[in-house]
Amino acid sequence: MNGQFSTLDEFWPFYLSQHLNRTNRRLHFAGSTFVLILLVLAAARLSPRLLAAAPIAGYGFAWVGHFFFEKNRPATFRHPLLSLRADARLYALTWTGELDAEILLLTKGIRAFDKRS
Repeated sequence: MNGQFSTLDEFWPFYLSQHLNRTNRRLHFAGSTFVLILLVLAAARLSPRLLAAAPIAGYGFAWVGHFFFEKNRPATFRHPLLSLRADARLYALTWTGELDAEILLLTKGIRAFDKRS
């Protein structure tokens, strides 16, 4: 693939291949959790500071995971919107316990997203 993606399903295998390190995925999960907490608190307190802190928390955790553990460049640098959507999918699959199966399928060369339409 040439790095151009039209849909989340096209992007997903690439995105997942950039998140094979468990520590990186855990840092993404922690960052996304903090983002959600900060967004709720920002709304409850009408706090622009908490709202501004949300992306810093999310990207901070994720970038530490990529630069120090995964040793790659975050996908968000080239594909910000698809990466944000893929982060949400990663987060949801982590919550449901389905992420390890997705990774196993990817590493065996099976495109797990084909079963989703």
